[in-house]
Amino acid sequence: MRIMEFKMERQGLLQEGQQVTVTEGLLPSNYYYTIDPSLAMSANVPFRERLFAREGKVIQIVENQRGFYVTVAFEDTNPNGNPR
Repeated sequence: MRIMEFKMERQGLLQEGQQVTVTEGLLPSNYYYTIDPSLAMSANVPFRERLFAREGKVIQIVENQRGFYVTVAFEDTNPNGNPR
């Protein structure tokens, strides 16, 4: 299982327990992930830490001074089928 944090700009777009899908974006030296349809975005992820799963479950939503942060759990495996 892999846990990732996403930044959500507005309250109420997602709820704990909700199944979500993510889209992978590519930068020159990193990947980033967006919860569809553009509800929240991850920080930049180095190539060696690429996320292979595209579906996950929201396990926590936290509000702090910087905004709303969504924690998502993924059943992530590498291309060989091995869990990370």
